[in-house]
Amino acid sequence: MHSYIGNELERYLTQPSFQQDFQITKSSLREVDVEKLDLSEYDTIVHVAGIAHVDMGTVTEEFQKKYKQINCDLTCKLANQAKSQGVKQFIYISSMIVYGDSNPPGTRKVITKETVPVPVSVYGGSKLDAEKEILKLNSESFCITIVRPPMVYGKNSKGNYPKLSKLSRYLLFFPKIENKRSMIYIDNLCELFRLLIRNRKTGIFCPDNEETRSTYDMVREIGKAHGRNIIGIRFLNPLIYFVANYSPIITKVFGNMEYDRTLTYCEGLEYRIFNFEDSIMKTEREQV
Repeated sequence: MHSYIGNELERYLTQPSFQQDFQITKSSLREVDVEKLDLSEYDTIVHVAGIAHVDMGTVTEEFQKKYKQINCDLTCKLANQAKSQGVKQFIYISSMIVYGDSNPPGTRKVITKETVPVPVSVYGGSKLDAEKEILKLNSESFCITIVRPPMVYGKNSKGNYPKLSKLSRYLLFFPKIENKRSMIYIDNLCELFRLLIRNRKTGIFCPDNEETRSTYDMVREIGKAHGRNIIGIRFLNPLIYFVANYSPIITKVFGNMEYDRTLTYCEGLEYRIFNFEDSIMKTEREQV
């Protein structure tokens, strides 16, 4: 299995404190025919397979079809198979990106319970389409659980975090822009999954760390983990604000996109077991 979240969830649930509560089987959908899967012995399916979001400009028609086939059609086929064979819960890992892209630096984007998902990428669209279809299967005997995580970081994570981690070991200065980005530490996310499974919760969940932090906060904390003091500078901020109007990469790094605190709260599910500072320290100490 190539899924970072899937592999980390297995690691988390097989810890000595949890391993008596769960029996876990991993299966790669790249290697099997969904219609031939026997899912009747399982209580919960956590579906992590999919084509990840990539920054590649214009998406070809062929790639658009792949997004639909893997992120949407395959998800629906698996969910229908699970329901027909008596599985009690289907957990689908969607993404915060169903709400669109980040806002440029200087303009906040806060997602609330009233915010309607409006994806702007083929990836986000395929995730939202899958959500809509599998929610139709929800019933008293078959719980559909959708999780829309923001940026996920932790040991050996993918995406922007490892790039920031490498930079932070050498930087002396970094732009101090007060942007707000939702993000979640992998163990906090895995704890949420554990609680969703244990309590067989249904619905849409938008997890986040306890506090929304800036990109500078993350760089500074990574530096601290390596005994470095990275100084925040502001004189480049006007230039960054200007360039962000033309550079999706700058917007991605310094832009704003956050969940409202009330949206991230899950009644009865205390999943935020690590605070921001401890999660960065733990990640950097464990990093390969």
